[in-house]
Amino acid sequence: MLEVSSSVILADWEIELNAIRSAGNGGQNVNKVATAIHLRFDIKRSTLPESYKEKLLNLSDSRISSEGIVIIKSQQFRTQLQNKEAALERLKELILSATVVQKSRRATKPTKGSERRRMDSKTKRGASKLMRKKIDL
Repeated sequence: MLEVSSSVILADWEIELNAIRSAGNGGQNVNKVATAIHLRFDIKRSTLPESYKEKLLNLSDSRISSEGIVIIKSQQFRTQLQNKEAALERLKELILSATVVQKSRRATKPTKGSERRRMDSKTKRGASKLMRKKIDL
């Protein structure tokens, strides 16, 4: 069971966890023990609220397939339990990131003082460059 927020809880049957062998260094242990976790979560079949589903499906994230399945692979730790917790945490963060509403931007004008300071600095810079010129005699 994964608690996404106080009102949204995912049941165990919604999240498919498979243990696979990790890639990379580790010697014999890598060849013998399946410590990496492969998490699959079907957005369309889940019990998430419809608003969450729509926002998740509209995300342009490489972890979400065209069929609406979230695939997360966790292999950063040496134990299966830590990788499982990390994968579930990453799923939770993905779901929460989709629900964040972006604040709308209001267009603003620069102040007259800032425009004046900008033009003064440009004039000053141009004057110092002018002083570097070769003087004709």
